[in-house]
Amino acid sequence: MTAQVNGARASTSQSGGGWRLRLSDFSDRHRSTTVIAGMALTGLLLPLVVLLPPFNGFSNQNVWLDGFTIAGIYVLLALGLNIVVGLSGLLDLGYAAFFAIGSYTFAFAASSFTGLNFPFWPMLLVGAITAAIFGILLGAPTLRLRGDYLAIVTLGFGEIVPIVILNSSKYTEGPNGIGGINPPELAGFVFPTVGNPWPFYIMMLALITICMILIYRLQDSRLGRSWMAIREDELAAAANGVNTVTTKLLAFALGASTAGLAGVFASSKLTLVSPNLFRFDVSFTVLAMVVLGGMGNIWGVAIGAFIVFLTQTVILKQLNVFFGNLGVPFLSDIDFLQYQFLLYGIALVAMMLLRPEGLFPSRRRRRELHTEEDVEFGEHGDPLGESPE
Repeated sequence: MTAQVNGARASTSQSGGGWRLRLSDFSDRHRSTTVIAGMALTGLLLPLVVLLPPFNGFSNQNVWLDGFTIAGIYVLLALGLNIVVGLSGLLDLGYAAFFAIGSYTFAFAASSFTGLNFPFWPMLLVGAITAAIFGILLGAPTLRLRGDYLAIVTLGFGEIVPIVILNSSKYTEGPNGIGGINPPELAGFVFPTVGNPWPFYIMMLALITICMILIYRLQDSRLGRSWMAIREDELAAAANGVNTVTTKLLAFALGASTAGLAGVFASSKLTLVSPNLFRFDVSFTVLAMVVLGGMGNIWGVAIGAFIVFLTQTVILKQLNVFFGNLGVPFLSDIDFLQYQFLLYGIALVAMMLLRPEGLFPSRRRRRELHTEEDVEFGEHGDPLGESPE
């Protein structure tokens, strides 16, 4: 059996599998370098790809870059929710509330509504900390809840925050929202909110890179292993010495802090915040991004968020234009944007049936959902050359 496995491994190496193994091993040992290189390559390729057909027929480069920047906000939200749902196994349906808290924190600190002018860069940290505090306040009374009960409580919290904002017109301008929010400023250069999307685009790439590095560090730490132990079996984790109280509180806090960070960036980019930006559909959309991308896989969640957002904002709109130009009687009358959540539902059902671990699953998550395959792998190995660990 050993000779067969070694022979298969050698055959795999000769056929090109060896470089993939070496690349995977390098990525595991040098997470930060891999993230920086991957984000730098992505940041360089995206502006070039949109200059090629058919993408250049949809919009010009500046419009695409502005869309990529907004997509980056959802990538940050998905990365934060992945800590709570993907790593810790805690279902959070009110995640948009933390996004709102971060956005309104910066709106109060730097807008014509309050007359304050706090700088953007320290407010990134303040917004993240404020959202983390609310994450702890939400997590503390829900520590004994699991599954559906936890989902209902977080859903209630997600509904309470926008309603409070909507009905506190004296402090939040109610449904009109707070406008005139100051954009970021760096060394005397004020980031333009229209016309030149490059400053916000570059800053978003930097924020995503930093967050991914920190989350990878957390995932590989003792805290990250505790999260995954709770996700797999909370009772077994507690029996083995994991402090489930503080571990789950940290998951809520760190996930919320990422949403607060995204909220500060979003309010500075849009220069406007209103309750309509933080409805339940935002929480549902981000959760769909995490599930479709691959819960527990940081890169997979980021790619899934990017794909879902582009599908929602670009592909569905272009489908309306495409079928409208064809003049097909039935299809030309359909507004695909109105059916985006129906499409999300169909995609989620299909994923649960065909690929429950997501498009880009983590290794651990794949093994959790394919136990029968793991048993066979442990007994016989992989015919392509992988031996059981």
